[in-house]
Amino acid sequence: MKKTMQILAAAMFAAISLLPACAQAEAVQGEVRKIDEAAGKITLKHGPIKSLGMDMGMTMAFRVKDPAMLKEVQVGDKVEFEAEQAGSAYTVMKIQKSK
Repeated sequence: MKKTMQILAAAMFAAISLLPACAQAEAVQGEVRKIDEAAGKITLKHGPIKSLGMDMGMTMAFRVKDPAMLKEVQVGDKVEFEAEQAGSAYTVMKIQKSK
């Protein structure tokens, strides 16, 4: 019984620890300002990204998860994207042209 409770507690802790990771990404509207394929970066003008602690909009460069994403957009495109923070770097995980 004691071992079962320990396993159950470990499973619950693991499930709870995943919640912040699931809540990190939020869809944000932006505009492509610059694409640097060589560096794997994109500069976006965007609104607040509350999940990353950004309470106001700004223009900033992001890394991209997959450099192939940079071929899907052009400078001036209105986009919707999701970004996550890994250490001190911000990475675009998904990006698509706005409809």
